[in-house]
Amino acid sequence: MLGAAIATTLVGCNSIITERYDATATVTYTWKVEYTTTPVASKDRRIETFASNTLVNHNGEKPPGAVTGPDDRGLWWPALPPRPTVDQIEAAAEVNEKPGTPELLKDVEYQLTYQIGNRQVTKPTNYQVYREVAKAYPEGLPVKFTLGAGDLSVDRAEAQ
Repeated sequence: MLGAAIATTLVGCNSIITERYDATATVTYTWKVEYTTTPVASKDRRIETFASNTLVNHNGEKPPGAVTGPDDRGLWWPALPPRPTVDQIEAAAEVNEKPGTPELLKDVEYQLTYQIGNRQVTKPTNYQVYREVAKAYPEGLPVKFTLGAGDLSVDRAEAQ
């Protein structure tokens, strides 16, 4: 068991330094409604999604189409999608289901694209990496990226 932990740690220690990078935060608003057949049985719940709007933020800069922002995380957001109407909500209900109140979900997915030589690589990342890139990008600073386990994600960033 200890051997596996050490191997995972060693694999996750790879890092790269580059001046060619692009951090994105894809933000999405989505309306959802929860439908239930019995109010107390959680297994009898179903989620239906309705309209959504998405906007891609690059390196902390205001993207075209941004309606609000930046928020407390430095992200810009699109216009709200149209709230589902009572007719849409009722039409989506299955037999014996009762709809709940529409809820607006906010979702964010972070990715980092960087270039090593002639190769461009895109990996999932997190808020902290996105923010570090947003601060380094306007200055054109090189950034050191620390990759996660198996080099499948970017876990840290440090402006150089």
